Amino acid sequence: MFKEAKKREPVEIDFDVEILYEDEYLLVINKPSGLVVHPAPSVKEATLVDWLVKKGISLSTISGEERHGIVHRIDKETTGALVVAKDNKVHEALSAQLQDKSMGRYYLALIDCPLKDDIVVDKPIGRNPSNRLKMDVVPHGKAAKTAFKKLLTTAHGVELIAAKLFTGRTHQIRVHLN
Repeated sequence: MFKEAKKREPVEIDFDVEILYEDEYLLVINKPSGLVVHPAPSVKEATLVDWLVKKGISLSTISGEERHGIVHRIDKETTGALVVAKDNKVHEALSAQLQDKSMGRYYLALIDCPLKDDIVVDKPIGRNPSNRLKMDVVPHGKAAKTAFKKLLTTAHGVELIAAKLFTGRTHQIRVHLN
């Protein structure tokens, strides 16, 4: 029948997170690089959700206990603004904005393999059949679309680019750049 979910061992929270905006409905934080957004079986260290709970911030429960208030995620090594819902009604409204594309997600990235032109990549992403830990463009993956725009090129061949996500797949920007 049903397996009982394992309780996570308590984790020490020895960091702080910058709050960019806060009101009674939501919170926008600056997620630092190296911080995992929410707990998962493979995650042993403290997460953003652990920090939010420790701070006593009122959070939505729509996504379950592990993802309190988390409307969207960004990769562990990515730094950026992250929206956190303080109640279920706001969470539903923000999720709807992501779904209908009225809330945009834009990223800046430095790359050392120059883009030939501004480009839109519309290729499905899923687990690499040879390495299940890696995401890749695969024929039967989930739809994924990203627009890339070159902003600046340095004398050393490094480019500053902007990426706009139309979908939100794991490691989407990295996979589509590859």
